Amino acid sequence: MSDLLQVPPSEASTPTNDRPQPEPQLNGSPEGQTFDSSQPWEAWSIDQSRETYGIRRWSNDYFDINDAGEVVVNAPTSNGPQSVSLMEIVEGLKQRDLETPVMLRLENVVADRIAQLNHAFASAIAECAYRSDYQSVYPIKVNQQCHVVDSIAESGKEFRHGLEAGSKAELLIAMAASTSLEALIVCNGYKDEEFIDLGFQALRLGYRCFFVVESLEEIDLIIRRTHHWNQRPFIGVRLKLATKVEGQWAEDSGDRSLFGLTTVDLIKAVDTLRAANMLDCLQMVHFHLGSQIPNIRNIRDGVKEACRYYIDLIKDGAPLGYLDLGGGLAVDYDGTVSTEPHSRNYDLNEYCVDIVESIMNSLDPHGIAHPRLVSESGRWTVAPMSVLLFNILTVTHFEPSPIERPLPEDPCEPIDNLLYTLNHLQLRRLQENYNDAIYYRDQMRDLFRTGAINLRQRAFGENVCLTILNRIAKMVPQLRRIPAGLSRLRDSLSDIYYGNFSVFQSLPDAWAIGQVFPVMPIHRLNERPDRQAILADLTCDCDGKLDRFTDRNGDISSTLELHKLIPDQTYYLGAFMVGAYQETLGDLHNLFGDTHVASVRITDNGSIEFKDELQGDTIADVLSYVEYQPDKLLQRFRAKAEEGVCNKAITVSQRQEMLKLFKDSLQGYTYFER
Repeated sequence: MSDLLQVPPSEASTPTNDRPQPEPQLNGSPEGQTFDSSQPWEAWSIDQSRETYGIRRWSNDYFDINDAGEVVVNAPTSNGPQSVSLMEIVEGLKQRDLETPVMLRLENVVADRIAQLNHAFASAIAECAYRSDYQSVYPIKVNQQCHVVDSIAESGKEFRHGLEAGSKAELLIAMAASTSLEALIVCNGYKDEEFIDLGFQALRLGYRCFFVVESLEEIDLIIRRTHHWNQRPFIGVRLKLATKVEGQWAEDSGDRSLFGLTTVDLIKAVDTLRAANMLDCLQMVHFHLGSQIPNIRNIRDGVKEACRYYIDLIKDGAPLGYLDLGGGLAVDYDGTVSTEPHSRNYDLNEYCVDIVESIMNSLDPHGIAHPRLVSESGRWTVAPMSVLLFNILTVTHFEPSPIERPLPEDPCEPIDNLLYTLNHLQLRRLQENYNDAIYYRDQMRDLFRTGAINLRQRAFGENVCLTILNRIAKMVPQLRRIPAGLSRLRDSLSDIYYGNFSVFQSLPDAWAIGQVFPVMPIHRLNERPDRQAILADLTCDCDGKLDRFTDRNGDISSTLELHKLIPDQTYYLGAFMVGAYQETLGDLHNLFGDTHVASVRITDNGSIEFKDELQGDTIADVLSYVEYQPDKLLQRFRAKAEEGVCNKAITVSQRQEMLKLFKDSLQGYTYFER
């Protein structure tokens, strides 16, 4: 139970009056109010569900709710948006032996994001009469999954959409996956000789591959390998800007940013290139303010500062020609259109226009040609494409059982006082009633620890206390001013819904940095959600939970409104906007592996094409990741089973049964299976 239900006796007021044992009002309620859980049926509309879960605020029109109360994906196609129910997709997955949890990727969405980004910059360039163009680049680190990168490369072919590599492995992907020689390959991160040599092979094939310098040592290495390969490279310099940003990465921005050249190092790099007769290779200025920048003012400030570097480098003889803005285009996860860390106070068009105008206002007074704009908006591109679909397995309620006669024999004084408190709840004394209930409950627990009362007596007293707390929670909304001590009581009594997923594997940012993802049921949305709950995963870890959600007012709530489970009916939820970083960062906590993955494309006529179906990790897979060899594990268990036969602990047939179960389990899904 939550901390609110664990208040130490010293924090609750000590009652001063001895109270006689009351006659319990088992079927009544205080002050004429009705507080039982059965509520009369009230109409519930689809619009109320839209408002409850904010789906139209955060979904960018990609998701909505149909008249049947099911979440639909509005997939962009050449024939206009086509709506398909996620429940229809779930049924299609089940027919293909892909049970939840499943990471669903929507190909139409990522193609639409690339098109939107390029069209928005093209529109801003035309509107402002900017005298150059724009090229988009996808940072592979945001989601390195093969199908995702291939889909981006193919969808972005008409826009010369490039790839950014921060490691040798990612550069190998970029070299193999790029679909156009006009697309950029941007090499970030610290580079050794092999990294540089791989980039030179891309150059030899005709790719415009940029080495973005992160340290002075890289300049010397690039110069040496230039002589070796006899190939002129494209070089960029990454700036360490002083501009501070708001949001999740505020502490890593400005002077504390982890990457980039200081002004002193930048001058040394220019002088080194000039001395090597390679200053003409310096063609890009690159900066990166952060992955998710909620305030457009920070972006404008960063662009203006970068332009000052650009101006002086041009004056110092560097030809330049490219300005790479890095990432930062934020995703509005909570739909509040604000400067909160999980939102943004601007839209795509404003972002593009502000960047273009800021560059023109900075460069035009100096007569400097407008550079080709480059951005690496990975989070914005892929976040909406993926939905984690999972089912609820069971639920824990913090609700009392009916108090029935006869009462326990010889109830102790604290239980007598709990019964008295139950029958004398008053709206004007709710805080006092709450304090009394906690005080008497803790007195009762002390008596149990010393053996003064037995288990049945304690269970009865705990149920009475829980009854009091639930009744108080239902009365609190009637107060004009809610005392601080009661403001979170409802949350402390909320349900725990156990989901068939791992936070650490599929939603690691929710645990690591408190990222808020939109989570909601994907069906039954024509019914009133009648429960308040947090979500627990399968990991048996106190951190394996989701307890930060955006409520209907755009505020952060510790509970989510859900529906009561119906026996023999699977209840499905979706965690949305999870395409960026989550698949890449997921770990093997409790040895839960990758989920099943399904990539679908909605056709122009609204039918579903299941493009790729990837089975999730088996138990054998995840064991091999932590250095176990499944075959040897089976051999060791086989020896133990044979030893059991020799010791007559089991029969031969039981041995065979054990080995079959062990072997079959090695090939089983790491998540809950029906």
